[in-house]
Amino acid sequence: MLKNYLKVALRNLVRHKAYSAINILGLSVGMASSILILLWVQYELSYDRFNRKADQMYRIRATANDQFAAAVTPAPLPEAMKEEMPQVVNYARVSHPHNALFEAGGAAGSGSGLRKFQEKRVFYADSTFLEMFDYPLLSGDRKTAMDRPDAVLLTADMAKKYFGSTDVVGKTLRKDNGDLVTVTGVLANVPGNSSLQFDFIMPLAAIRATERSLRDKIWDDYEYYTYIQVDDRFVPTPAHLAKFEGDITRLYQKHIPRKSFMVDFYLQPLPSIHLHSENLQVDLPGHGNIQYVNILFVVAIVILLVACINFMNLATARSARRAKEVGLRKVVGAVRGQLAVQFLGETMLVALIALALGVLLVWVALPGFNLLAEKELALDWSNSRMWLGLIGIAVVTGLLAGSYPALYLSGFQPVKVLKESLKSVGGNLVFRNVLVVTQFVVSIVLLIGTVVIYRQLQFIQHRNPGYTKANLMYMRMTGELFGKTTALRNQLKANPLTRDFTQVSELPINLDAGSLGVKWPGKDLNSDVVIPSMGVTESFIDVFKMKMLAGHFFSPAYGGDSGNYVVNETMMRLMNRRLDNIVGTPLEWAGGQKGKVIGVVQDFNFKPIQTKIEPLALMLLNWPGTAVVVRTPPGQTEATIKAMEGISRSLNPSFPFAYNFLDQDLANLYKGERQMGSIFNVFALLALLISCLGLYGLSAYLAQQRTREIGVRKVLGASVFNIMYLLSTGFTG
Repeated sequence: MLKNYLKVALRNLVRHKAYSAINILGLSVGMASSILILLWVQYELSYDRFNRKADQMYRIRATANDQFAAAVTPAPLPEAMKEEMPQVVNYARVSHPHNALFEAGGAAGSGSGLRKFQEKRVFYADSTFLEMFDYPLLSGDRKTAMDRPDAVLLTADMAKKYFGSTDVVGKTLRKDNGDLVTVTGVLANVPGNSSLQFDFIMPLAAIRATERSLRDKIWDDYEYYTYIQVDDRFVPTPAHLAKFEGDITRLYQKHIPRKSFMVDFYLQPLPSIHLHSENLQVDLPGHGNIQYVNILFVVAIVILLVACINFMNLATARSARRAKEVGLRKVVGAVRGQLAVQFLGETMLVALIALALGVLLVWVALPGFNLLAEKELALDWSNSRMWLGLIGIAVVTGLLAGSYPALYLSGFQPVKVLKESLKSVGGNLVFRNVLVVTQFVVSIVLLIGTVVIYRQLQFIQHRNPGYTKANLMYMRMTGELFGKTTALRNQLKANPLTRDFTQVSELPINLDAGSLGVKWPGKDLNSDVVIPSMGVTESFIDVFKMKMLAGHFFSPAYGGDSGNYVVNETMMRLMNRRLDNIVGTPLEWAGGQKGKVIGVVQDFNFKPIQTKIEPLALMLLNWPGTAVVVRTPPGQTEATIKAMEGISRSLNPSFPFAYNFLDQDLANLYKGERQMGSIFNVFALLALLISCLGLYGLSAYLAQQRTREIGVRKVLGASVFNIMYLLSTGFTG
């Protein structure tokens, strides 16, 4: 019987080639789209799962006054936790990413065979880092690699970059034109699905003497990402986690004096960091968003549903061709269940063929999709779970697409289909139209979503952040520039291409830190908020082309501005002041710096545009800052870059010249949104294509059924337009 069913199914596929091709193509495109999306979803959910102890590891985050949530903690906290909390078996602190200059291949300054590069992904970590995290070590001793303070671990790519091979344990690098560090281990390149992305790891012991928070165990400086490993007997129920978090907060309160603000600590499971950190400040870059994962997962289901609706429509519309077969089978004794199994089996066969073609399409499309999504997705042919998943998709698709046609076809009455005209058989037209409408509604909703995303991206890209972002070039303050601030300013002023410059403590792109305990007259002492601040020089407002609303900006013409503040409009409202009474208001910053408000600047975005503008205080920079920003003259960008390079080489010859533009950094903040928009656009268009493909097959079949009617109408004088109108009214209505 099964052999007979298979013969009938194959015969039907071969006999009706166009119909079969449309069905298989629609299902294969739908499956390929869904498989690509599900691969992306699986990848997003797999972050940090390569760590064997991932379910026992947590990152600690801090929240001040239930308002400012940060991913960093005080340096002494994990050490105290391990001493006083038996459930904590290990911990590792990781620093912020550092910029560092590394050099290999010769004596410093000789210029002979040197490989010298400025690196941005350099981290310091506790010696327990390799005990907790399972980053593969290609060479070196995992237990002792981070014991010596002059050690450095680097990835395979970095080893090849500096030494030409990965067999480099024991070799040295010169760091920042100063001390030598010894390579004690080479790590495999960091997996793409790791929330920590680094090129170099160095021990915290290397900076303990110079970092006050580490050396003196300062409890009110939040500078390190803290990871803990709990005992495997700890059961992470909501009640146990809540008690654990409360114990951490109480431990913190034991070591720090009571303040006007409260800090609470929470545990963040390691595998959830990537998708559940969108509201955290002072966090590492590159995290995803669980909302994007949920949206694309729904899109995958919707696309598969659209493809299944195509199959249902075509199968029921062509049911007249199978009516006599059903009638004859029932006459010779076949029951409805056997016929339903037969038709479901045929659908399964089509689904399996479509799956094979869909997997081929995925294999072809993966390189382009990886470029679009900037991921490392792959089909693991040796993974049995992947094969089970693919077969599961085919089975679900077959059941979904074939259930209604199977039940409908198997329900034909022998007497009716054998005695009556076959034109009375062909499926419920209303039901088919409902399916067509449904799939086009779904496709149009997806297209509307793409339009909304596109408009949102356009808004983000073209919205005025409160300053003129074009032509703002910046150079980081590195190496000898810190000790040559006066010479740097003089050379910048002397060149007409660079004289429009300012120095800043942080770039106004994504300020992720702030202060509590800021005071002013009339402040509610029971309410405290985190207030970001930024150090600037007198030319800041002119270089960024901002607008003053009240008072004046910092200027040498006014004496005593060095301890005063310029605030934004939001800060003015927080202080319950107006433009006509804000100037002169005393303001005391955390740490005791007292001054007064001398002016109000118009609100501007110093965080991503999706974040509402927060209170901000500008202070006069009393140190070189982290960057010098130059507004390049229109049409002279290349000349300005060359001028800046000349200044950098003359004042800072031991460090390579590096620059960037502020608008490029702003654009990078929204790279994730752009990627999501592009991915969403592609799959929305594919859903529409599948819908149109099914509608084409259905309309072509129905037109074929009305061949005689069309011929009669044309003989009687109907035009091509009349015929097209006649055939399309059933779908356009």
